[in-house]
Amino acid sequence: MLEQTQLQYKSIKPQATSTTSPADTRALVETIARAAEDRKGHDIVLLRVSEVSYLADYFAIVTGFSNVQVRAISQAIAGKVEEEWQRLPLRSEGEAEASWIVMDYGDVIVHILKPQEREFYNLEAFWGHAERINFSTAPNM
Repeated sequence: MLEQTQLQYKSIKPQATSTTSPADTRALVETIARAAEDRKGHDIVLLRVSEVSYLADYFAIVTGFSNVQVRAISQAIAGKVEEEWQRLPLRSEGEAEASWIVMDYGDVIVHILKPQEREFYNLEAFWGHAERINFSTAPNM
């Protein structure tokens, strides 16, 4: 079942344009953060990158402490977003290795990393000029 779901995620074609409002995008990234927290994701950071990048409006960065946990966080996010938003990731990479999984929802890109990868790539510093929204202080949580 898991393999079929992952194949479905990878085969979805990107939408030509996003019609999601800024408020909906913010709510989507908060849904993602809550789903990650439900699977004990650690050090959840939300970055509003819309002012500094055309890639997405938000990045969600989450730490998982094992390959199993990284996969579980990814699956929880996919399930919660599908349930609440009726959306699947446009693309998803890294499930096989599960040391860094990237899920692309178009306006939100999710990075789920093990501690060593998170420290090495230091995405928060690379995107340090983006507005940082700490998960614990994000509204409606």
